[in-house]
Amino acid sequence: MLQLSVVIITLNEERNIERCLKSLEGVADEIIVIDSLSTDKTIDICRKFPVKFIQKEWMGYSAAKNYGNNLSKNDYILSIDADEALSDELKKSISEIKNSENLYDAYRFNRLTNYCGKWIHHGGWYPDTKLRLWNRRKGRWEGEIHEEIKMESGAKTTFIKGDLLHFSYYSIEQHIRQADNFTDLAAKAAFEKGIKAGRFKIFFSPVIKFIRDYFFRLGFLDGHTGFIICRISAHATFLKYVKLRRLTNFGLIFVLSVLGLNT
Repeated sequence: MLQLSVVIITLNEERNIERCLKSLEGVADEIIVIDSLSTDKTIDICRKFPVKFIQKEWMGYSAAKNYGNNLSKNDYILSIDADEALSDELKKSISEIKNSENLYDAYRFNRLTNYCGKWIHHGGWYPDTKLRLWNRRKGRWEGEIHEEIKMESGAKTTFIKGDLLHFSYYSIEQHIRQADNFTDLAAKAAFEKGIKAGRFKIFFSPVIKFIRDYFFRLGFLDGHTGFIICRISAHATFLKYVKLRRLTNFGLIFVLSVLGLNT
């Protein structure tokens, strides 16, 4: 029978972590929590469950997850965030894998997001297919914003039934704050790759983003909530390129000052 290790990273997740850990009962043979020095009740809640709880200063998303993977005693890893939980159907699919003699190197499944109490099925938010169950010897986490598992060439992957339930935002204000934080990271990452943000991107990319998600990806079918999501997502696109342009201009001014050409 396949032995499965689950790796979770946390930072002040007292609102979510208990739901997450309860959903793993019956499928996890080992649970490793890498906590970035939480100051709330996260550690107290985790101690109610059979988990290996490790506190370490924040290293970045991919680095923290890979750190946890390296500590696991099993080769097959299930990576889940604290604000996620396994649906009953997904638990059944994972249990079937554990009892199977024919294993793939990695497994993909859909993620269904709950936004302010409403399940979102459109606007590009579903199906949000993720690769989260895999043989750690065949792949590892890469990237810092929308990190993902990069499998080695030739790795065998397949899709399994069931949704990973994602409890994303409890308020619109939380979404807006997160968008502001993520666009800081996205702008920095784009700047480091040498990507430019011209006026066209700043003014038209948000419009294109809204039209695509709200109309072509049927965001309007999620009602008022769908409109709010698409509106904030479009604004986040605007913020990313504005912040990128600011970084680019600052970098240019710095270079000119060093060369003594800035007047």
